[in-house]
Amino acid sequence: MKAINTGDSLQKKNNLTGWAFVLLAVVGIVAFYFYPMIQALLLSFKSGKGANLEFSGLANYKRLLVDTTFRTALSNTFIYLIIQVPLMIILGMFISVLLNDSTLRFRGFFRTAIFLPCVTSLVAYSVVFKYLFAPDGMVNQALMGLHIIGTPIQWITDPFWAKITIIIAVTWRWTGYNMIFYLSSLQNIDQSIYEAAKIDGANAFTQFFKITVPLLKPIILFTSITSTIGTLQIFDEIMNITKGGPGNATMSISQYIYNLSFKYSPDFGYAATVSYSIVILIIILSIIQFKVAGDNKNG
Repeated sequence: MKAINTGDSLQKKNNLTGWAFVLLAVVGIVAFYFYPMIQALLLSFKSGKGANLEFSGLANYKRLLVDTTFRTALSNTFIYLIIQVPLMIILGMFISVLLNDSTLRFRGFFRTAIFLPCVTSLVAYSVVFKYLFAPDGMVNQALMGLHIIGTPIQWITDPFWAKITIIIAVTWRWTGYNMIFYLSSLQNIDQSIYEAAKIDGANAFTQFFKITVPLLKPIILFTSITSTIGTLQIFDEIMNITKGGPGNATMSISQYIYNLSFKYSPDFGYAATVSYSIVILIIILSIIQFKVAGDNKNG
């Protein structure tokens, strides 16, 4: 009986030690994540200017349904999402397959060069893109020099081309981020699988779609969800390259939240409501991606 009691006390001591190690992290997560989330949710039920807020029930959510500026921001964000996310995933996967080739020289250099945009300053690279795509910037000069266009494209001031500029900028920055995940997964695939496929007569195209893609399915799901979340929260590129213009042609939901909080007359209650629209969209799209990927317990 004494031995059993000693074992129980040792187990309790180990449990307390474990909780002591994670307590600081738990307190930090609750204080800096969950508490602000709850406060933002409560704030979304209040209306008023600045700090003069009063409980208004569902008034902000009703306003959200008829807000034309929000609809514009939502539409722009979905355009970025539909084009940019598949583009980043396909490019990241394609580049990772190329850089996983053991016969390719300078693989380390290419991997570093493609991943490097991910660690550059958001503001710095946005400003660089703004100058590259200016009417007299290098992009227009190069296209005119190659006789592809006759007159400069208004990349920043034309509604259509401004969206294209944002998509190019974000794709350039984050493709390398997805590539790293695919590359690390490819290096864990047993090469004997590909050797057996070659013996069976499978070409590179067949190997990619019948072996590589199925084995990368968990990583594809992960990068799809993270890319979706990042796109729904897109802010820096738009703020620094187009400032949401021309008009509201490139405004995202995140920039609209910023404008409601700091640019227009401060309306923190409604800004919190718009913020929770992103949360709802992320939850819905993540569930859809899990369902499409067939990620369930039954496999």
